[in-house]
Amino acid sequence: MTKRVVTVGLFLAVFLSIAFPALAGEKKERPPVDVRELLLGHLEDSYHWHFFDIGEKKIALPLPVLVHSKERGWFAFLSSRLEEEGGYKGFTLSTEGKTKGKVVETDSTGKVVRPFDISITKNVVALFFSCFLLMFIVLSLSRWYKKREHAGELDAVPGGIKGALEMFIMSIHDGVIKSCVGKDYQRYSPYLLTLFFFIILNNVLGLIPIFPAGANLTGNIAVTMGLALCTMVAINLFGNKEYWKEILWPDVPIFMKAPIPIMQVIEFFGIFTKPMALMIRLFANIFAGHIIILALTSLVFLTVAMGPILNASMSVVAVLFSALMLVLELLVAYIQAYVFTMLSAIFIGLSRQEPHKKKEHKLKTENI
Repeated sequence: MTKRVVTVGLFLAVFLSIAFPALAGEKKERPPVDVRELLLGHLEDSYHWHFFDIGEKKIALPLPVLVHSKERGWFAFLSSRLEEEGGYKGFTLSTEGKTKGKVVETDSTGKVVRPFDISITKNVVALFFSCFLLMFIVLSLSRWYKKREHAGELDAVPGGIKGALEMFIMSIHDGVIKSCVGKDYQRYSPYLLTLFFFIILNNVLGLIPIFPAGANLTGNIAVTMGLALCTMVAINLFGNKEYWKEILWPDVPIFMKAPIPIMQVIEFFGIFTKPMALMIRLFANIFAGHIIILALTSLVFLTVAMGPILNASMSVVAVLFSALMLVLELLVAYIQAYVFTMLSAIFIGLSRQEPHKKKEHKLKTENI
């Protein structure tokens, strides 16, 4: 009981010292909070990993910058060198225009241009971390099964994280992949399971504001575009003859496909609109969720100038709604991974469909 009282007392002291700065000492003038910078600073990629600020000093982890200048060749250095006055060896960070936040250089003609950039940015580090973490989790479950198989314990059931992982694997494999893809489901199971766990892991890691988590990977359209392109390749590269026949010569009245190929053009655009829908849906939902949570958090700082009472009340509201949104985003993290995997499985299943004559014969056989 005494420990609880002490804990509550410490919490109230910290809360009052933040909400009522006049009680803690002399009131100091603070610069206005740049909400746009606060929101986009978290969501955008960067050449360093920012942790926190101490006064005007930023505590951040500098990351390797790897660029190739057309006139001077390759350069490798830490991003902290770009913060030096005048930049580093002609390279600086752009502060305006389309190249804002990117490494640029001034060529021999005096024109500011972007070099070929393959730097290890914040999103790249987060991507490496999530991939290694996913491999560790999956391989640990695989090793557990191999040990039980050698010991003859085939009926053993894993517990803890391994048990939860098995539950997700079986629900996606049996409930989504097997039912949506069809008879060739085993061929695509490794890809679709990897797709599901990669998306849900990065969705969850994006909600944890602690290094090396906290990056906005699935809220980055370049990442979702890469995932959608993988699905597009799986659909069109391994599609059977029936799939391409429905695109090039669909089973519709002749005037709809010749001499003017109306249906062929529509079906051709469908090749690109399917992965585009996957890309935009995942990106928009995760990006919007991060924006809402950060906007609610920024209310704590925006209401400082409105007085201690309003600031304290809005801080409580912001914290409660932020906690609610975090719980909701955990649900969204699963739903978006599930929907992306399910739609990918459906599109792949449509590319592996049987010819209509075989379907009719199969139905007649089953009726007999």
